[in-house]
Amino acid sequence: MTDRPSDRLPVAVDAMGGDDAPASIVEGARIAVEQFGVPVVLVGRPDELGDTGTIPVIAASEVVAMDAEPAASVRKLKDSSVVRGAEAVRDGVASSFLSAGNTGAAMAASLLRMGRIKGVSRPAIAVPFPVLGSTDTTLLDCGANADCQPEWLLQFAKMGTVYTRTRSGIEMPRVGVMTIGEEAGKGNALVKATCELFEQTDWAAECGATFVGNVEGRDLMTGVADVIVCDGFTGNIILKSLEGGIGGALEAIKAALRSTPEMAATADIVDPVLTPLFDALDPDQRGSAMLLGTRGVSMIAHGSSTSSAIANAIRTADEMVEAGIVANVRAAFAAD
Repeated sequence: MTDRPSDRLPVAVDAMGGDDAPASIVEGARIAVEQFGVPVVLVGRPDELGDTGTIPVIAASEVVAMDAEPAASVRKLKDSSVVRGAEAVRDGVASSFLSAGNTGAAMAASLLRMGRIKGVSRPAIAVPFPVLGSTDTTLLDCGANADCQPEWLLQFAKMGTVYTRTRSGIEMPRVGVMTIGEEAGKGNALVKATCELFEQTDWAAECGATFVGNVEGRDLMTGVADVIVCDGFTGNIILKSLEGGIGGALEAIKAALRSTPEMAATADIVDPVLTPLFDALDPDQRGSAMLLGTRGVSMIAHGSSTSSAIANAIRTADEMVEAGIVANVRAAFAAD
């Protein structure tokens, strides 16, 4: 267990959000408390949570369904777990907020209750992707903004730079724009206008980044760039495609290793080699994405998150608070 200050504020966790809520959420919270030493407060219907041990609960009588319209639900269901969780951060009761429920509702609640950092036009979802043998590459936006303007992508680049520096310790992150070819001039109207804007302004020098130009989809997990920006429509498709592709490939490898008695007999030899690879590619190890641009730490987990993923997401939220990510993003936009 990691030593933590006794007065550290807890991570507010939406206990009602997720495909297997509240069971997997409560179990993940217990793991975070017991193994990582991170304080947690659960938000939801107390009579449905079961045994939460020593973890306190903020009562919330309503739940935003996974398929509900986000903004309308947040405005209507004021006693929902996702709204009360965001309010806990706003009110200084919690250090950060995590939800594996309706993504749009989690974003809307965070934006409406916590507020947006001055100078940020649109918050963006930042997702770390594994690069074997190196630090992760951060892709944003991964779903907060389906339609974007070049100026927003420039802001995503600044926020992604701050996030990567804070999370990974890279002093001068390399930033690229996701498009269909590495040559200059490749891409749609948005990409072309974005690259032109990137080249004509001093944003990189101002926030301590290096602009590396166009990046293709195949480069995402190769370490070509530390931060890659795109519109939320493109980013979400990339995210879901890679989730499915990596998951399918890992399952195919596992099935092949069990396919014959001869292959199964090699388990003692191949397991030590493949296990680190599987762990590196396992999305549960990262647990969540971060909504950058709000005035509080807001983490978004996958609806199908396991208890392990929730525990890791809670730990990441706590680490982002400790690292001062919100203050760092605010500082990057202070002169705008």
